[in-house]
Amino acid sequence: MSNAIEGATPGFLVWRLSMKWRVAIDRALTPLGLTHAQYSLVASLQGMEHAGLRPSQRALADHTGLEALYVSKLARALEAAGLVERTTDPADSRAVRLSLTEEGRATTERAVAVVRELVNGLLAPLGGLGGQGTEAFTEALTALLDVPVPPVTASREESS
Repeated sequence: MSNAIEGATPGFLVWRLSMKWRVAIDRALTPLGLTHAQYSLVASLQGMEHAGLRPSQRALADHTGLEALYVSKLARALEAAGLVERTTDPADSRAVRLSLTEEGRATTERAVAVVRELVNGLLAPLGGLGGQGTEAFTEALTALLDVPVPPVTASREESS
């Protein structure tokens, strides 16, 4: 383990890993004109479309874990770039449905390949994408993500 983080808490390590990966992915996607956040949106949208879905911005926010307002902002920027189409849901005029354009599909396919190669390298210490260590790591992360975030209570608000 790095001397710089010896004795670090699990939360700090998750934060550092998250920031390291975000920076690496941002750098790798820059030539494609995407940020990590935009990538999370288009890659998730691609996966949902492959499953036969045309998600609303809200459904995409729930899927990615991003705030709905942020997804709206990202979707507008991606629409301006010609990668995403936003349309009003005919069944609910308040909902906006998203889909990839042809250019968006092509860009997303290239981005997924770039990120897959990058992540495979980042996971090399665990055996790469197909490694047993990666499988155990994924299971541990999934277990942590499945723990609900407790609601803020008055006593916690007062102690902050």
